Amino acid sequence: MSDTSPRKAVVLVSGGMDSAVTIAIAREQGYQVHALSVAYGQRHNSELEAAARVADMLGAAEHKTVHVDLRSIGGSALTADIDVPLDAGQDEGAIPVTYVPARNTIMLSIALGWAEVLGSADIWCGVNAVDYSGYPDCRPAFVEAFGQLANVATKAGVEGAGIRIHAPLMQMSKADIAREGQRLGIDFAATVSCYQADAQGRACGHCDACRLRAQGFREAGLADPTRYA
Repeated sequence: MSDTSPRKAVVLVSGGMDSAVTIAIAREQGYQVHALSVAYGQRHNSELEAAARVADMLGAAEHKTVHVDLRSIGGSALTADIDVPLDAGQDEGAIPVTYVPARNTIMLSIALGWAEVLGSADIWCGVNAVDYSGYPDCRPAFVEAFGQLANVATKAGVEGAGIRIHAPLMQMSKADIAREGQRLGIDFAATVSCYQADAQGRACGHCDACRLRAQGFREAGLADPTRYA
């Protein structure tokens, strides 16, 4: 008798538009989504509240939040008392101070551990290397390298079917992502992308994340549903 149970996938969800689209794509492809968020000491809880909202809205089988204290090492405007650059207040082409050292490596590592426990061979993340802030851990080379690591560092990789890292948005512009979200019926008003959103999840409209998001909706010809402070 063939196994008709759905394929399980661990999907990293931050609460922003990219991870919302990633969940929806995984669901469309028939995966049972186990959504994972990481409370790493970021500036506000609004995005974690949005992550829970998005996971529920998009039909995740479950949503787990794991706590890791990256504020204890700092080094980023998102985990230390460093001002978030506003209105492109950074050197063109430089890695901005909002880069969180090793964040995606840590998040994917936690996702990898949970995937093994669930018996899942598939990890999904919403990293993007087109309209993005220039973070090194959002690039194709990083995702490829982590996939290689996953398959030599785990029982599933050595004895099982192997681990696959899915990054479906990697080569999509923010406008592409906005249009894909519209096709999938996502309510982007439920998402939070801002680096310094207030307690109600309202965006500042001036940080890099806000500018890229607004640009995406504008270039896609779609109304911006973002709630601004």
